[in-house]
Amino acid sequence: MSARDGRGGANGSEGDDDNAGQDGDADEVVRAPVAAVSFDLFGTLVEPERPPDPATAVGVELRERGVPVPDDWAAAYAEPHLDYGAGVERPLHHHVAAALASRIVASEREVVDDAAAAVRAAFDTPVLTREGAVEAVEALADRYSMGVCSNCSVPGLVDRTLDRSALDPAVFDIVTTSVACGWRKPDRRAFATTADGLGVPVDRLLHVGDDPATDGAVADHGARALLVGDVSLASLPATVEARWG
Repeated sequence: MSARDGRGGANGSEGDDDNAGQDGDADEVVRAPVAAVSFDLFGTLVEPERPPDPATAVGVELRERGVPVPDDWAAAYAEPHLDYGAGVERPLHHHVAAALASRIVASEREVVDDAAAAVRAAFDTPVLTREGAVEAVEALADRYSMGVCSNCSVPGLVDRTLDRSALDPAVFDIVTTSVACGWRKPDRRAFATTADGLGVPVDRLLHVGDDPATDGAVADHGARALLVGDVSLASLPATVEARWG
């Protein structure tokens, strides 16, 4: 479990040039034009503060709610307790409840509500909107349907982050989270859910993110990808216009 979204690694290094979008000029000639744009949230549009040690942060919030926390809580939190198939997402508080139950603190059912409240509080942190994000989103919204496609296992965290950011949530026609749709990027079904919500096929979607492994992988499913390590947010609208306008 990790600080970014409660499960999996934080987004890391960025990708490379047009191959980051996996699109060569020859392909662009025959491909349908971009009709919609989706954005990753954490690390792309915003930089929220995350607890450096999620297990400790969640443990503190559990104690605040009167839930007994075992002495080896860090180990219990780190252990797998639920069955995750390939690409599957589950709410982080289900994992927390299962971790408590594994130490015979209580049954999962008895603590799941407190676990949900503790997880929400542990990840309830300030949000910093990245420079150029507002302008990039507003410029692209003039031409394209817009969405968010975010890996996040904390229910409600993406919506709360958008509300606290300098972004206008109303700009986005759909907000897809892994915890809501049940699939984590780079699984095709996460991107397909976003594309369906925007009313376009996946091959007409452009996804903007910061992680080559999760966001850049949209290109493997027929869409385009841009990574903010290669193209600054300030230059993003001009880049999209030059490549796919």
